[in-house]
Amino acid sequence: MILINLLPHREAARKQRRDAFNVSIGVSFLVGGLIAGLIYMWFQGRITDQQGRNNMLTSEIKRLEGQIKDIAGLEAEIAALRARQQAVEDLQADRNVPVHLMTELVKQFPDGVYITNMKQDRQSVQLQGIAQSNERVSELLRNLANGTPWFSKPELVEIVASTVTLAPRDVKRVSNFTMRVQLTRASEAQKVAQAPAAPAKQ
Repeated sequence: MILINLLPHREAARKQRRDAFNVSIGVSFLVGGLIAGLIYMWFQGRITDQQGRNNMLTSEIKRLEGQIKDIAGLEAEIAALRARQQAVEDLQADRNVPVHLMTELVKQFPDGVYITNMKQDRQSVQLQGIAQSNERVSELLRNLANGTPWFSKPELVEIVASTVTLAPRDVKRVSNFTMRVQLTRASEAQKVAQAPAAPAKQ
């Protein structure tokens, strides 16, 4: 007996393949969505962890900045205290400067040079006097420049020739001079005095 299938088997096969394809697409979408969701959740977890670390670092940075400001304030206070201490030490050391000034002037003045006026303005000392000759004034300048650590930068302001009458018939030519010299602080003068002398060249 011959069996004849009158049903549209090709249409049924096509429909079956279409249904399988649609099911596979749906399953693929579901699997893809699940994977994408898992990846998204993983990234969100990483982002949350990193944000937590960033917040912790920000709070630590703010705390350290506060400590740095405190340290800077302490350093400024220490510098101010050192400056005050140095000022007090300078004042204590400078108490004897007038004594050194007079002592050194007596030592450094050559014969034939006399002071008529002396004026001090802080570390600057102005000297006015009379010398028997210009050579004596030059010798005084050399002595003040090289002979003592208590004076520096001697400068001749002016020198004027004049005469002095010692007796009715005894008139002598002299030089009236004005010079300026810087007075060295006691601490600096002591350092210069204590410094070892340079070895002489052979």
